Amino acid sequence: MSTPEFIRRIREHAGHQLLLLPGVTAIVVDDLGRVLLGRRTDTGEWSVIGGICEPGEQPALTAVREVYEETAVRCVPERVVLVQQLSRMVYPNGDECQFTDITFRCRAIGGEARVNDAESLEVAWFAVDALPPLEPFALDRIHRALSDEERAWFEAPDEAQAFPSP
Repeated sequence: MSTPEFIRRIREHAGHQLLLLPGVTAIVVDDLGRVLLGRRTDTGEWSVIGGICEPGEQPALTAVREVYEETAVRCVPERVVLVQQLSRMVYPNGDECQFTDITFRCRAIGGEARVNDAESLEVAWFAVDALPPLEPFALDRIHRALSDEERAWFEAPDEAQAFPSP
């Protein structure tokens, strides 16, 4: 995944310190119920489509933009699937970040799935019962996006987290 220019500018001043970043994941489903995946250039593994919100960009628009940039597929977000603070990551260069992921279920409305940028080696549609090997992160989001649950999932705080003792 290429680093957005606005993050490069922040890193000039912040160095490697922890950045909290808004990110999105798009679970794109076509009329046949297949899921759109990309095989990433950085890991060589198949994964769901996602990316970082640009300053001032609404997360749903980020999902649409990222899907088109990476796959040439046009989509519309249908619902929020989950909101989750992910674990802290440390990149090989020492940069630290922690993403807040907003996952959207999206419906494909056009375009031909193909590699559309340098972030993917391959792009393809997969039947849910014929998915390639995927990380738990991707499998969980696909499962939740395809469920009948209309409410977005989030990790609810327990009472001690919500109301800490003085």
